[in-house]
Amino acid sequence: MPILNKDMTLCISLSARPSNNGTRFHNYLYEALGLNWIYKAFAPTDLAQAIAGVRGLGIRGCAVSMPYKEDVIALVDRMDPSASAIDSVNTIVNDNGVLTAYNTDYTAIAQLIARNSLDPQWSVLLRGSGGMAKATAAAFRDAGFRAVTVVARNEEAGRALASLYGFKWQAELGDSTADVLVNVTPVGMAGGPEAESLAFPQAAVDAARLVFDVVALPAETPLIKAGRAAGKAVITGAEVMTIQALEQFILYTGMRPSDEQVRAAEEFMRAQ
Repeated sequence: MPILNKDMTLCISLSARPSNNGTRFHNYLYEALGLNWIYKAFAPTDLAQAIAGVRGLGIRGCAVSMPYKEDVIALVDRMDPSASAIDSVNTIVNDNGVLTAYNTDYTAIAQLIARNSLDPQWSVLLRGSGGMAKATAAAFRDAGFRAVTVVARNEEAGRALASLYGFKWQAELGDSTADVLVNVTPVGMAGGPEAESLAFPQAAVDAARLVFDVVALPAETPLIKAGRAAGKAVITGAEVMTIQALEQFILYTGMRPSDEQVRAAEEFMRAQ
């Protein structure tokens, strides 16, 4: 990595509980491609001030994580269709003080659904109702899934999300089962109050065909561990993070790393 200097381009991430995933991934690729760039994660105490800092300091790119994916909408200048279609933002690009919002989460989820050959006839339990849940629900809807149930205690948000994509809503998991379980809540996230908790009951895991946890830290969440132990196919949040971070990298730099460089960056990220 280049020594810090006045000409260095800065990119950042904003999250309530920052991790080193994006930091390691982006900085590895900056070095691999010989870019005079640096990436730093932050936990903002004031979101509006943080976004004003992006604009005022000429910060090139800003990744946005839970719980800010919807709140930043009012703070940007333009919404790319990838973000406006689902009213959720995970990426901001600064072009000379003009902030444009994107959503690369949707791209990542859509690619993983296709790569893993998920059958649109399968039933899905999707737990969560925030910005990331919107991206996930949109990707499943666009992949042809119709038997999807949104599980969210927040009735207003849960019903709104389910209605938006023609899905069902229920407040609690109860004894519900489905072919695909998707966790889009902080349950199982390292450093959180439910870091050791399962996002779905063991009985639901045992009945599922595939377990999908969008939580990226740790790579092996309690839900993913339970899925593997039960012999189920799994999709991890680390996989989501790699794809969406690559799309962010391209938006920020205008450069596309080789497949070998991306794999190396992913291995470096996971080795922390």
